[in-house]
Parts: sequence; structure tokens; C-alpha cells
Amino acid sequence: MKMMTTLHFLWIFLIPLFQILSVIDILLVSSQCLDDQKSLLLQLKGSLQYDSSLSNKLAKWNHKTSECCIWDGVTCDPSGHVIALELDEETISSGIENSSALFSLQYLEKLNLAYNRFSVGIPVGISNLTNLKYLNLSNAGFLGQIPMVLPRLTKLVTLDLSTLFPDAIKPLKLENPNLRHFIENSTELKELYLDGVDLSAQRTDWCQSLSSSLPNLTVLSLCTCQISGPIDESLSQLLFLSIIHLDQNNLSTTVPEYFSNFSNITTLTLGYCNLKGTFPERIFQVPVLEILDLSDNKVLSGSVPSFPRYGSMRRISLRYTNFSGSLPESISNLHNLSRLELSNCNFNGSIPSTMAKLTNLIYLDFSFNNFTGFIPYFQRSKKLTYLDLSRNGLTGQLSRAHFEGLSELVYMNLGDNSLNGILPADIFELPSLQQLFLYSNQFVGQVDEFRNASSSLLDTIDLNNNNLNGSIPKSMLEVGKLKVLSLSSNFFSGTVPLYLIGKLSNLSRLELSYNNLTVDASSSNSTSFAFPQLNILKLASCRLHKFPDLKNQSRMIHLDLSNNQIQGAIPNWIWGIGGGALAHLNLSFNHLESVEQPYNASSNLVVFDLHSNHIKGDLPIPPPSAIYVDYSSNNLSNSMPPDIGNSLALASFFSVANNDITGIIPESICNISYLKVLDLSNNKLSGTIPRCLLNNRTALGVLNLGNNRLHGVIPDSFPIGCSLKTLDLSRNTFEGKLPKSLFNCTFLEVLNVGHNRLVDQFPCMLRNSNSLRVLVLRSNQFNGNLTCEITTNSWQDLQIIDIASNSFTGVLNAECFSNWRGMMVAHDYVETGRSYIQYKFLQLSNFYYQDTVTLTIKGMELELVKILRVFTSIDFSSNGFHGVIPDTVGDLISLYLLNLSHNALEGPIPKSIGKLQMLESLDLSTNQLSGEIPSELASLTFLAALNLSFNNLFGKIPQGIQLQTFSGDSFEGNRGLCGFPLNNSCESKRSEFMPPQTSLPDSDFEWKFIFAAVGYIVGAANTISLLWFYEPVKRWFDKHTEKCLLWFSRK
Repeated sequence: MKMMTTLHFLWIFLIPLFQILSVIDILLVSSQCLDDQKSLLLQLKGSLQYDSSLSNKLAKWNHKTSECCIWDGVTCDPSGHVIALELDEETISSGIENSSALFSLQYLEKLNLAYNRFSVGIPVGISNLTNLKYLNLSNAGFLGQIPMVLPRLTKLVTLDLSTLFPDAIKPLKLENPNLRHFIENSTELKELYLDGVDLSAQRTDWCQSLSSSLPNLTVLSLCTCQISGPIDESLSQLLFLSIIHLDQNNLSTTVPEYFSNFSNITTLTLGYCNLKGTFPERIFQVPVLEILDLSDNKVLSGSVPSFPRYGSMRRISLRYTNFSGSLPESISNLHNLSRLELSNCNFNGSIPSTMAKLTNLIYLDFSFNNFTGFIPYFQRSKKLTYLDLSRNGLTGQLSRAHFEGLSELVYMNLGDNSLNGILPADIFELPSLQQLFLYSNQFVGQVDEFRNASSSLLDTIDLNNNNLNGSIPKSMLEVGKLKVLSLSSNFFSGTVPLYLIGKLSNLSRLELSYNNLTVDASSSNSTSFAFPQLNILKLASCRLHKFPDLKNQSRMIHLDLSNNQIQGAIPNWIWGIGGGALAHLNLSFNHLESVEQPYNASSNLVVFDLHSNHIKGDLPIPPPSAIYVDYSSNNLSNSMPPDIGNSLALASFFSVANNDITGIIPESICNISYLKVLDLSNNKLSGTIPRCLLNNRTALGVLNLGNNRLHGVIPDSFPIGCSLKTLDLSRNTFEGKLPKSLFNCTFLEVLNVGHNRLVDQFPCMLRNSNSLRVLVLRSNQFNGNLTCEITTNSWQDLQIIDIASNSFTGVLNAECFSNWRGMMVAHDYVETGRSYIQYKFLQLSNFYYQDTVTLTIKGMELELVKILRVFTSIDFSSNGFHGVIPDTVGDLISLYLLNLSHNALEGPIPKSIGKLQMLESLDLSTNQLSGEIPSELASLTFLAALNLSFNNLFGKIPQGIQLQTFSGDSFEGNRGLCGFPLNNSCESKRSEFMPPQTSLPDSDFEWKFIFAAVGYIVGAANTISLLWFYEPVKRWFDKHTEKCLLWFSRK
């Protein structure tokens, strides 16, 4: 007790004593301020230009204060000489270039001019300061070549010339002298920061330059220096390196194994260096390594090894690399780990449950990977503020235990996984949570009310695309700080009066689309209603019958009211929304009939979608800012304005398909420089194709002029570099030949010129179009044979070819079939998902053009609105082919439809057709085929339509479960055939052979699909078109399109 009293007394006595001594020391130092040093400092201040209102140091210097050594930014030695000058962040803009005062401070050891506003070169006078050990000129605005005299500073220990934002025109650079000459005398240098300095003149020998001159180097920072690889072995000689920053250089090399031998290395950052190969695992295991950043090296592969106990790692960033594999359980050994970024990699497996032991974890991002299994519990990670596990394959349910104790969590994103079950209300009650993303999962049930909604910090709730039902919780509409509420694509029900939204005064984004909700907009017309100022409003498929009153929305840029029952005219006040800043307007799939006058579309409108309404009259002139304009499927008539193209100068997508537009195609459309999709199909357009429409049009990806009244020849002006992926000129009256310049369109996927008057031979010039998937030449006057000089890649992706009803002759080439690899792959319906032929444009958006094709099955046309990549079809019917059917047709194992009818083919039916296990329709009728029907056809269990009629076949019809379902019509006209389903017995036909027969006209044969296949297909098409208008079912249908189409076609 006595000792404690004594210590307490001493403590009380010593503190004042130390304070007195400190004051005396300061006075002693200040009294030693030399007049010449003070004079030099005041001269320096007088020569510099700076903003005195923002200065914290220079502005306080004045001659009235004799003790210059205690001025802010000044440090003196005991003799009164200035040895340190720190004038960083003083807004100095000039005056240093010829400052004799600064360069006369001969005792200066430290000079810091960082973060100023110079726009000149580094002054050569700095080389006079030969005692400098620390020089920091970083981010000070210095430009151009680093002076040749700077290497005179041989005592430098730390040199920082880095810049975060190099001048694009005149960056700081080391060219003459180069890096080698610049540092050759700096043997004392331990820390070198040259970030942003142009070292491109050094080429690849920067490692040798460093290792030969700087043996004591501990810190090397050369980010954004334009150096290149490889990382030379000589760098391994720098044994004391502890920090290496080489980010944002195009090293284009592998990471050397010897980095793991740097025993002192604590920081290694190599982000955005175009690294290749496999990253050495041993580097992860360096005991003292704290920071490892390999981000944005997209082809760098590797895996995460086991970690030693008590590892020092605090931060790991592998985002946007090609790392893969699973994470080790030993990740829990990284007790100091606070930040772990693994987004956009290829990791798989489950997330280790041992991560629950990472008590210092603050930031965790595993998004865009292939992780599976359950989400681990994070109760012990009390410091966690950021959690992103989105875009994986995580499953299971969420429980309160997952997030218990996470009082610091601010951001949570679990979107785009396969999480299921009921959402626990506790997740909305996390005290610090501001942003919650649970979109695109499989959550079900009703969302319960949660507590403390009015005091919640939540500003974002995104539950889009789940299976949630019931009413929207009232508490969700009481979160006062809420800015984003996204509940679209669920099964929420009930009525939502818009006046309830008025309580959310901070709301900027509201999405309620595609639920079972009825949004009551009547309250929005009340004078007492105060609707929040929104940026984005999405109320698609919300049973709206009229426009909400949005006249006073001054910030709105995105409005989606599609798939509703809004009738009448589009009000003219809508163009004033957002003060004319409205950029996205979607009113498609309503019952709108006109546009209220005066019509003055918003000058900033980028997306203008009015398709699938009943709008009559003239085509509305789009605003000049529009990029996406869709007027398709309306009742627009009359001709297009002659200057329409001038109003679409920036457009990428323009469609007026499925209207009643007449007249010619205006030549002003040629003025749309950025056009990628032009669809004028299914109208009454006449005249010819303007030649300028194709001239120098290298950006155009889709041109659809099908089903009009166009005539003349197709212009032979497809340019070199043609980017066309879809060309549809079908159902017009074009004459002449296919233009030879189509040869330039090497990316072509869909070519449809069916139902015209073209006279030409088979388009062999397209053999270089390796992407071609659909070729339709039907109902023209093409002639000659199919023989082309093909390469191994010619038409390897072809999946639909329809050359029926032409005048082709010759034999069917076996090599032709053997090249069509797109028909040789057995597709898995589940794995292929929504794999349609489509053209995606505006890459940062969800816009795409959906290709369609019309198939003719025995005179009945079926339009495939979505061309599945698994759908394959060959139709060579109604031509003059002769010879045998080649056996190689059996290699097309994914073929769905084969029609070789109405030709002069002879010989037997190839047994190899029995290998076509996916075949659903086979028509070989009206040929001169002979022999018996191969028994292998009995194995075609998916076959829904079969026609072998009017040939010279004989013998017993094979028995099989599927073959027995066909009627006698499938086999009639073959007098040598017998057995079921024909009425004649094989006993009486045993020795008979079918004599040559006369082909019957097509109309004499009654085509029948077993199980009424055509009825099902046509019915399916109608059903699809009806479902398309009902969005919740449409969304379900989109997910199962392939299965539905295949199921319908098999019935």
C-alpha cells in the first residue's frame, strides 16, 4: 500500500516536471533559429504561389516570429539549421522552379512537397540538396522527364515520385536517364516509389537495374509504370524486400516461385498485370505475408493451399482471376484475416464451416463463383460489415443463427443462388444493415412483419425473382430511410394503394412488376397525395387500368408500365416527367390506341418501347436521343416519314414489324450510323432495298425485311467487315441472284430468303460463314447441285436447312452431311437451358433481338418464335435430287426433322436412320425408294410423324411400339408392303414386288400426325402467343421453354 502511495506521488510530481522540461527544450531550440535560415524560409514563402485560405503552414510563417524552427512544417537541428521541410497539401501551384532560397537550405535532409498543384518539371536545383535522405514529390503535379542531375542525391533512403493520376499528355517519365542510370549511385536507397512514372524506356531489364544498384531495398512500388515482363530471376537478390507493388503493368508473365523465398515480405500486390500460368502456392504460406492482391488477372490460375497455423495474412484479393478448386478448412488459421475477396473466379465446393472462427473478418466477397452447399454461420465474426455471396449455387434455408450477433453488418448480398425456405424476419432487424439483396433465389411463403421498421437503417431491399407470396408486409412500407424497394417477379398478392408509397419519402426506386398485385393508382390523382420523387418506377403487370399521376415527378429517368390494361391515349404530360430527363419508357403490351397531341417526346429518351398495343395512324417521330425504339405489333399505317432516319441518328435498335406500314423504305434510314437491328418485317412496304442501307454498314447485326412487297434485286453491296448475324428477306418478290458480297458476312447465323423469285445456284460462297445456323432458300428457283468445295469448318454449326420447293438436282453428297457437326451433338435439354439463337446488343443492357423462323410441315406453317439451339431440321423436299440417301445421314444424331420427299431418290432406306434417336418427323414420301423398311426404324421412340408413302418399298412393316401407332396413310402407295397397319396380309404378298408407280400429287395424300401432332403444335403456338401476354406465366414458360416445345411436338 505504501509503494502504491509513493508511485502515485511520483506520478503527480513527474508529469508537470516533464512538461516544464519540454517547454524549456522548445525555447532552447527556438532560440537557436539562425537568421539566414529564417530569411531563406521567408524568401521561399514569398516566391511561392498558393491559396492562403487553404494553407495550414505557409500562411502562418511571418517575420514577427523569431523562432522559425517551430513554424509548422519546419524542423531544425540543434544548431538551428533547417533539416526538414514538409509543405505537403499546401495548394502550391508555382514559384518553385527558380527558388534559390529553397535550394540554399544546404542542411536539408527531408523535403516533402507532396499533393500540391505544380504543372512544371521537377526543378534541377533540388540536386543541390545533397544531404537529402527523404524526398517526397508524389502527386504534386510535376511533369515530363525527371532531371538528369537528380542522381546526385546519393544519400537518399526514401524516394517518392509517384502519382495517382499521371498526366496523359506529358507524364512524369524516366527516359534519359533511364532507370538504370537514375539509381546506379543510390546504394543507400531502401524505399522507392515510382507509381505512375513512365518507365517504358526501360523495357524488360528493370529487374536487373534494381538488383544491381539497390541491395538494401525494402519497399518497391512501381504501379502503372508501363514496365513489361518477365519478372527476372535477378530480383531475387533483393533479400530485404518486404513490400512489392507492381499493379497495373502489362507484365504478361508468370509469377516466379522465388517470391516465396523473401522471408521479410509482408505485402505483395500484382493486380491487373495480365499474369499468366499457375500462381505458386508456397507464396500463400509465407509466415509474415499480410497482404496478397492478385486481382484482375483473368487468365492467372491457381488454387488456395492449406494455411500454416498462426498465419499473418490480413488481406487476400483474388477477384477476377481464374483461381479454382475448393477452399481449405485451414483458412481458419488466418486469425488476423479482415478482408477476403474471391469474386469472379471459378471456386467450387462448399464454403468451409471453419470460417466461423475468423473473428477479425470485416469484408467478405465470394460473388460470381460456383460455391455450393450451405451458408456457414458467422456469429463470431462480430466485426463483419460487408458480406457478398451472390451468383453462386448455394442452397438451404436461412435461419436467425446465420446472422445472430452481426451488429456491424452494413451490406449483405445473397442474390442469385438457390436458397429456399421462408425468410426469417430477423434478417430485416439487423441494427446496422443498410443494403439487403436476396434476389433470384427460391424463397417461399409470406414475409413476416418485422420490428423497429421506423428506426431501421435499411435503404435497399431487393427480393426480386423469388417465390414469395401473400401481402407485402406493412412494416416494409414503414422503413423511413428506404431508397430502393424491389419486389418484382414474385407471387405477392393483394391491392397496393399508391398512397401507401407516399410514406417512403426517401424512396428513389420502386419495383413491383410481375406479381399478382393490383396497384390502385386512383389515390395518386388526389391533391393531398404526395408521391416520393422516384428515379425508377417499374409497375409492369400490376393490373393498372390507367396512368398513375406522375406529372410532378422531377427526377424520374425510368418508367415501366408494360403488361397492364391501360387504355386510351398516351398523355402528353408523360414527356415532361423528370423535367424532360426521362430516359427509359416502356408502355408495351397495353391497350393504348393513340398518342395525345401535342406530341413532344422527351429529349433525353433513350429507350422508347410501345410494342404490342393498338396504336393507330402515323408512326410517332422518336426523339433524337433514342437508342432503342420498338413500335412493333401495333396498327400503325401510312408510310414512314421521309426524314425518319434523321430522328434516329443514335439508334441501335429500330423495329416497326407487324404493322400496316406502306410506301417505300426511306433512304434517310441510311443515316442511322450506329444501327445494329433494323426490323421492318410483316408490313406492306414496296419498292426496292435502298443500296445505301448496306453500303459501309459494318455495325448492322440484324436486317429483317421479311413478308413485305419489296421487289428488284438484292443490292450487291455487303461491305468488307460485315457484321450481319441475321438477314431475313423472305416472302417478298426479289429477283436475280444472291449477292456475291454476302461472302463478306462471315458472322452470319441466320439467312432466310425463302419465298422469293431468286434464280441462282446453291450459295457456296457462304462456306466461310462458320457461324451459319439457319439457311432457308425455300420456294425460289435455285438450281444445280449441292456440291461445294468445303473446308472442315464449313457450316459446322448448321442446325436448320430448308431448300425445299426449288429446282436442285444431282445426288446428295455424303460429305455434305458429315460436315454438319451442329446436328451431331446429343443435347441435354436441362443443361442447354434457354439456349436460343438471338442477337445481343448494347452489351451493358439486357436487350437482345430474338430470331424467328417459319417451318413448313406438309403445307402447314409453324413459326418458331424462339429458335432453340437444340432444334435441328433438314428439308430438301420438292426438288429433283436422285441417287441414294447417303448413310452419313445417320451421323446427324440430334436431328429432329428430316424431309426428303418429292424427289427422285432411289435405293434402300439407310439403316443408319435408326441412329437418329431424337428424330420426331421423317418424310421420305414420293420418291423411288425400294427394298424393305429397315427394322432399325422401330427404335425411333420419339417419332411423332412418319410418311414413307408412294415409293417402291416392299416386305413386312417392322413392328415397334412407335411404328404401330401410325395409320396406313404413312405407308400407302407401296404395293409391296404388308402387315399392320395395312389391311393386306404378308402371306399373300410374300413373293410380290412393287412395280414402278406414278407419283401422286401432294394434294391427293391426306397427311396425318399420330396423336394429332399438328394440332398439338399449332395449339402450342397459339398457347405460347397467348401466354406471352401474361407475364407471370411467361416467366415460368421462359424457364421451361425447351421442355415445353419438345413436349408439345411429341404429343
